[in-house]
Amino acid sequence: MRAHHRFLIPWAVLCFALVISAPPGRADVVTDWNQKAADIISGGMIPPGVQVRAMAIVQVSVHEAVSAITHKFAPYRFKIGAAPGASLEAAVAAANRKTLGELVPSQQPAIEAAYNAAISGLPDGAAKANGISVGEKAAAALIAYSSEDGAMAPNTYRPQTAPGVYVPTAFPATPQWGQRRPWVLLHPDQFRPGPPPRLTDETYTRDYNEIRLLGRKNSTTRTQDQTNVALFWEAAGSAMFWPIVRSVAAGTAGRDASDNALLFAAYGMAEDDAIIAIWDAKYAYNFWRPLTAIRNGDMGNNPATERDAGWMPLIDTPPHPEYPCAHCAAAGVTAAVLEAVIGGDASPLLAQSSPSTPGVIHRWARTGDLVDEVRMARIYDGVHFRNSTQVGAALGQKVADWVLSSFLKPALVTQSNQQ
Repeated sequence: MRAHHRFLIPWAVLCFALVISAPPGRADVVTDWNQKAADIISGGMIPPGVQVRAMAIVQVSVHEAVSAITHKFAPYRFKIGAAPGASLEAAVAAANRKTLGELVPSQQPAIEAAYNAAISGLPDGAAKANGISVGEKAAAALIAYSSEDGAMAPNTYRPQTAPGVYVPTAFPATPQWGQRRPWVLLHPDQFRPGPPPRLTDETYTRDYNEIRLLGRKNSTTRTQDQTNVALFWEAAGSAMFWPIVRSVAAGTAGRDASDNALLFAAYGMAEDDAIIAIWDAKYAYNFWRPLTAIRNGDMGNNPATERDAGWMPLIDTPPHPEYPCAHCAAAGVTAAVLEAVIGGDASPLLAQSSPSTPGVIHRWARTGDLVDEVRMARIYDGVHFRNSTQVGAALGQKVADWVLSSFLKPALVTQSNQQ
């Protein structure tokens, strides 16, 4: 293990490392296990933000294990020793098994089944044993490191009320998330946006009346296509966005397991850091959701925000403050990372399914189209004002740019440097 160090490199260098011209891409042990990990974490029924953190831990541990064996890229943080000839397949399987077992213990049968299926296909011997050892060491290092990131801090959210006045007793989700230690950002509020608009501002008035019509459950303004988009993006967590990243990794020419391990680690950390940044802003501003706002439209000293006493959104309102939009930040991260790999225009690779609309596949011609769809979906859902979706997407882009251009130096590392 070595002290944490961060790498400052030009954006173009990272792009060059991530984009190479060679034979057509295909799935490998890293992409295969990424899908297994996402399915296992999603099946663990843990909150979406917790799923994002779990995927980051898994993918960084995989990158540490892969870099220890291939020496193609520098590790994120830990120098893991690997015997010559250690099995890459065994290392990736072992890293996934150990991290997933720690993060979603309720899924242990599925974890063991996936691990045993992978390991049983490898010939017994030193290569297999050494690979397992590398993966377990990488996982143990990441588990220990992540145990001190603040995720387990107590929920001390203080409801706003007056003495004796009832407020709903279901506390908002993970208010401590914005105080977690980031992976790459210098601090959670590094890119904290300015406050949401005042309730008398033109922007708020516009957004209020837009979502009051488009986002209500029984809207006669929202089209069926818009409703379909809204329901598609109701899902959150490891089931969303990762399939697009995985599709690009497997479908881009010339990528190998080391390239994909680096990409997945970078994306996992960028998405998790974006969620940390979003949660920092959410609880700093504690801005009300459309459901609360519209049922109290007469409280903002704004005659243009008409109160609607029975208004309900299309989907259930998420249990945390409105501003900024977390889905939109994740979309901004995804677009920025994928543009580093394939550029903005890659329609054959940009495809996504959703557990909230089984059997439906959405495709986009450009990464920007993906971001726009996610943004509008949260308006059609009735859970985010337009300004919040714009700020969230921009925040995700900033976080991803920071992660990709400033850290995770994808430098070739010789075996002698690793030893």
